[in-house]
Amino acid sequence: MIGLDTNVLVRYLTFDDPRQTAAAVKLVDSLSPEAPGFLSLVVIVELIWVLESHCDFKKDEIQGVVETLLQSKDLLVEKADIVRDALRTFGVSRADFSDCLIERCARAAECLHTVTFDKGAAAAGMRLLH
Repeated sequence: MIGLDTNVLVRYLTFDDPRQTAAAVKLVDSLSPEAPGFLSLVVIVELIWVLESHCDFKKDEIQGVVETLLQSKDLLVEKADIVRDALRTFGVSRADFSDCLIERCARAAECLHTVTFDKGAAAAGMRLLH
């Protein structure tokens, strides 16, 4: 197993740099269930931020990308069940994916609740701190 950085996935998904895209495609295509690529939670959060802010992906497109990553037999997503739960919350709320993931991680850690000053994050299930 090898870890993949966010920029490798961005090149693989967006084809925005011909040389780096070719290298990313070659690497990702070489992965297998026996020798998968590892995607950390940080990579997932960074990837979504890049796709939203620099590549103008819409929410449904981002959901599709993350679902594809989660379903791939050639990739291992850290805490995949939590990412999947966060993705569901993201799909039905106005919260950012990162806020959804923060709330889901805290819940998985058996926190009573997660507090925030961010009203958007409250849409992910956090409690507003006044």
